[in-house]
Amino acid sequence: MKKSKNISILGCGWLGLPLAIDRIGKGDTIKGSTTTEGKLERLKAEGIIPSLFTLGTATKETYIDFVSDSEIMVINFPPKRIPNIIDIYQEQLQSILPYIPKTQKVIFISSTSVYQNTNDEVNETLEITPEKESGKAVAAVEQLLQEQLGDRVTIIRLSGLIGDDRLPGRFLANKKEVRNGDAPINVIHRDDCIGLINAVIEKEVWGEVINGCADQHPIRKEYYTLAAKNIGLTPPSFISQEKIAYKIISNAKSKTLLGYSYIHPDPLKLI
Repeated sequence: MKKSKNISILGCGWLGLPLAIDRIGKGDTIKGSTTTEGKLERLKAEGIIPSLFTLGTATKETYIDFVSDSEIMVINFPPKRIPNIIDIYQEQLQSILPYIPKTQKVIFISSTSVYQNTNDEVNETLEITPEKESGKAVAAVEQLLQEQLGDRVTIIRLSGLIGDDRLPGRFLANKKEVRNGDAPINVIHRDDCIGLINAVIEKEVWGEVINGCADQHPIRKEYYTLAAKNIGLTPPSFISQEKIAYKIISNAKSKTLLGYSYIHPDPLKLI
């Protein structure tokens, strides 16, 4: 019989809440944070020990209460698209780091936006040079966590998130002159996000960087056209381009290191 775990989940939103529910179903004790007072009752109803705070403004006592007695903390707090996000995101995460116990392990939910377009397959060994501000912010926090936590942190870089209310048919519906129509896409279903996090926890894989992405990479214009049509929306129109910019996220490491088999390997079968 597996020993139950105490886990703190920083950010019980679209991914963090179902992750918490899943872990409670496995017998774990879960502390979960939210920045919205109205969500506290929902967290309680699901059996989560709730905590209300905003990174950067919470008290020392709040941080200590949230992280104490937990063997693992899952940081699931993406950067907002605001000015100076590179500095702000680091400051937000730095505010809680001094209170993490020396024995606690951390899973940081990162993004494949840290990878630059190479027009080729990319894996975790690539020296990253993010192109967008959000990717630069995430890369900076990855470095911050690795410098301060060393092999106690595992980073999971997730591709474009789909599942539940995140319907890809809505993403580009009605848009005109969309670029990179012939580029392959990189997405991952929420079920597999949870599956990868669970695999890291159960196999105790620490000090690693791991990509999360579906096996198949459909062409962008085919995928989003079909996705929009299937929910009754007007498909996007794409411009013709000789040159496209893309990357193909390799999930090979998640399979070999974690022994993980994707629940939804083909995004086209989900639309």
